[in-house]
Amino acid sequence: MTDRRPIVGGNWKMNTDRDTADRLARDVAVACADAVADRDIIVFPPFPYLEAVRNALGSSGVRLGAQDVYHEANGAYTGEVSVAMLLDLDVSHVIIGHSERRHVIGESDNLINAKVRAALDGGLEVVLCVGETLEQREAGETEAVTLAQVRAGLDGIDPNDLKRLILAYEPVWAIGTGRTATADDAQTVHAAIRAELSRRYDNTSADTIRIQYGGSVKPDNAGELFARPDIDGGLIGGASLNADHFASIVSAAGVAAGDRV
Repeated sequence: MTDRRPIVGGNWKMNTDRDTADRLARDVAVACADAVADRDIIVFPPFPYLEAVRNALGSSGVRLGAQDVYHEANGAYTGEVSVAMLLDLDVSHVIIGHSERRHVIGESDNLINAKVRAALDGGLEVVLCVGETLEQREAGETEAVTLAQVRAGLDGIDPNDLKRLILAYEPVWAIGTGRTATADDAQTVHAAIRAELSRRYDNTSADTIRIQYGGSVKPDNAGELFARPDIDGGLIGGASLNADHFASIVSAAGVAAGDRV
């Protein structure tokens, strides 16, 4: 039994244009209007459309997130975006360490940790992503790799900042591939992450932190995933580009939370 508030994020990645981003945000706001009272719902549009999406969301209660941030406050960092810039646009959450940033862009654990620190210090809420590749999974290294990323990402993070931290377990091999970890497999890793948090901090902190699952979550598998005791919602990719599909996943998170009580 837990009172962790369900959280569902829609990571739009490098998709939409200004018009489709505006329309998608408005559709999500309407479709999720009844859910914002007891679930945290965030959309993460591309950087150029943050202001347009903010305006489209209005006072709906759906939160605005960014897909990345840089760890320096300002300076000669061409192409980067600072914490202060995101706050200036009313961004509340930021994704850090997404598998595509790790494995396509080549971000290191040290850089990811620096971003986590900067974002938390600046007042943002952080979604820290962790997860293994297919090769690591087949080598039996899922927990070792994932927990090492957890430890590196949280290095130097004060326990008082954990209330603004969300973890997202996203097996790399399941992102955008149509493949999904079974609910039992996902639960096993989520439980291992929670046990690591207990060792690193304390049982109360571990039980309070929310852990999302990300990796080809769709309306037809969301309920089974979210019903597991350590899965507190989802970080949704492709399905978040369809307001009806996204709303169905948000609904599944609410049903699962109700069943836990």
